Amino acid sequence: MNIKSAISRRRLLSTAASAGLVTALGAPLYLRLGRARAAEGLAEGMVGGPTGFDGAERYQYGPDTPEARAVEAIKELKGAGKAPDRIVLGLSDGSIGQLTQPFPEGAPSIKELWEAETGITLDIVGVPNGQEFTKVMQDVSTKGGAFDIYAVEWNRLGDLAETGGIVNLDEYVAAHKPEWDDPERGYVGGKQGVSLLNNYRGSTYGVSLDGDFQIWNHRTDLFNDPAEQKTFADKYGYELAPPTTFKQHDEIAAFFHRPDQGLFGSTDLRNQGWGYTNWYQRFVSMASPNQFLFDDEGKPLINSEAGINATQEYIDSLAHHSPDAISWGWPEQYGNFASGGAAMTCAFSNLPKFLDNSANEGSKVTGKVGSHLPPGREIDGKLVRRTVLWLNLSASVSSQSDYPEASYLLLQWLGSSRIYSWMTANPGGYFDPFQLSNFADPLVRQTYHDYHMDVVRESVARTVPTINYPGATAFHNALDENLVAALTGSKSAADAMADTERQWARVARRVGEDKLVEAIKANKAAWPTVTDPIG
Repeated sequence: MNIKSAISRRRLLSTAASAGLVTALGAPLYLRLGRARAAEGLAEGMVGGPTGFDGAERYQYGPDTPEARAVEAIKELKGAGKAPDRIVLGLSDGSIGQLTQPFPEGAPSIKELWEAETGITLDIVGVPNGQEFTKVMQDVSTKGGAFDIYAVEWNRLGDLAETGGIVNLDEYVAAHKPEWDDPERGYVGGKQGVSLLNNYRGSTYGVSLDGDFQIWNHRTDLFNDPAEQKTFADKYGYELAPPTTFKQHDEIAAFFHRPDQGLFGSTDLRNQGWGYTNWYQRFVSMASPNQFLFDDEGKPLINSEAGINATQEYIDSLAHHSPDAISWGWPEQYGNFASGGAAMTCAFSNLPKFLDNSANEGSKVTGKVGSHLPPGREIDGKLVRRTVLWLNLSASVSSQSDYPEASYLLLQWLGSSRIYSWMTANPGGYFDPFQLSNFADPLVRQTYHDYHMDVVRESVARTVPTINYPGATAFHNALDENLVAALTGSKSAADAMADTERQWARVARRVGEDKLVEAIKANKAAWPTVTDPIG
């Protein structure tokens, strides 16, 4: 569409509305907008959304939707002089393309559409990947006021909220009704999913703009090879298939571990800063429905049989990893899998998007990637399978913003089920799907592959939160350092857990035990209860 003409039409309508001009019939603004934009390609009854490409109507929205409510509320704020000319969003460099690059052919960009519909400039400031929290804390501590919106890892919400650096969004959520828990289009798990992604201590402090769930992948050419299947069945007494338990996972990884042939059994990460997400999966599946990290009085539960056993498994699993596993991050992991160097791995949900892709000429696994639910444990006649969320970007409104409500409304619009589906389908960045509408969307399924999307959706339903309480960084650093010490042999599994417990107790005292207990109890709402039948 012609963006300049679209902007002028919208500005005219906005000006007329703010001046109190109405039609003779007194039609509400959204009906006038619908008629004005019909010529631009909006479907009947739609008042906003992208045009210019086949299927655009899937991302358009009618008047009584979160997207339309956000846009209309912005217009009301502008009419009252309570909205800015621009909103400044700090965003990791790797995700900017999904807002600025038009997709698919013929479409506007997300940024262009927002500016056309609201008249407010979206000023995106790139932040180096991995430095988001550091940059935000600099802005908070110095009161620099450089941003209206911060986008940081979701498990930093507690730390940021306790500094007073971000806004409690409950008032705006109640007023503008984002419908995140909509049973057909909203977050997987409904209210549990909202608690997982957006909440701290029972209040909304962030709006999720990402789906960094850890998903298991395997090589279908290996698993479907008749010779491999026969050899495996003869050795282990059951059919070769994606594992449902960690016992099966470790046996299958041992079977395929052939380093002399350039093949590792499994490459779920073991390095500092990343590896403990895979320890989490082993630990939290040790009880039904979940093995929690703390009890309701704030006492750590890791220095226990469950914690020691999970840590020993974690150590033993090095036998089917690369000899350099302790130093591997996701770049080495992705590169190895693309070269056909692993039978299984656990990675971000974008692995098939990038590696099972004919456009990636360097990938040797195109057409050979499969996905499966996380392995787990058979407990009390049920199969408990859990995965985790890691490095997920959550957007929060800065307490220094002069226009917090307008900033929230941008986030409601961006994080809505229609706009976010369109955005995550765009291959120009790292925002990954997490909403029910995303998993059903044809463009998203095309980008991420049909076989993968259903597995991701069901994995999301089995996702536990890692620590997102005050002191999250210190808690994670203590666990991380002790797990690495166990992997290198300088500590036993038992000593690693005992030392972690002592360090966690110190962190708890420092951040405030009462505050921590409150956060732990509120966080229980984010833990899943899904279990599976055995067999």
